[in-house]
Amino acid sequence: MNTSTVYISHWCSIEAGEIKRNGEILFSKESEEIELNDLLKAYYREKNISYPKFFKMDTLSKLAFIGSEVLLENIELEKPNLDVGLVLSNSNSSLESDKNHCESISDKDNFYPSPAVFVYTLANICLAEISIRHTLQGENAFFISEKFDAETMWNYTQYMFETNRVNRVICGWVDYLDGGYKLVFYLVEKQGNKQHTIEELQNIFN
Repeated sequence: MNTSTVYISHWCSIEAGEIKRNGEILFSKESEEIELNDLLKAYYREKNISYPKFFKMDTLSKLAFIGSEVLLENIELEKPNLDVGLVLSNSNSSLESDKNHCESISDKDNFYPSPAVFVYTLANICLAEISIRHTLQGENAFFISEKFDAETMWNYTQYMFETNRVNRVICGWVDYLDGGYKLVFYLVEKQGNKQHTIEELQNIFN
């Protein structure tokens, strides 16, 4: 196996009413108390994004979708693309949609649970939403951990490069539950400003 030196070329975050890319605020609202869905829709409209399915997604997928838009802004990817991997993680899986699905089942006035909710009762559905949007056909994975596990993310991403599975990997953390949220995405490739190390991942996340 070859030892690959790869880099973090871009990173972004969505937290506390602010959307940042490479440490610079791209979009924000005056109040940190703004609901996430309102923040994401405001950014979507501000950037004139055209993707009607966005409004049908669950909140976790909307968050991941906008995160990928921010991260990949002004970056051209081949379509379709077999060389871009996608590795995400969170701590709450799809629990928000799971709860909504359970509520729809227990609703005595609703004979059938909503298929529009049920489809999002897997955390990795947000991988699919990003892949469809950017026509990604590379390897992907979704990890669940109590907190951001920089070592696991680093190991898995390095392995993908060392086994020549990818030329780029979109990585990060995307979590939402009961109104609380945090997204940190970063792009790993063969050139960039920061070397891909566990320490750098921890710095970006924090």
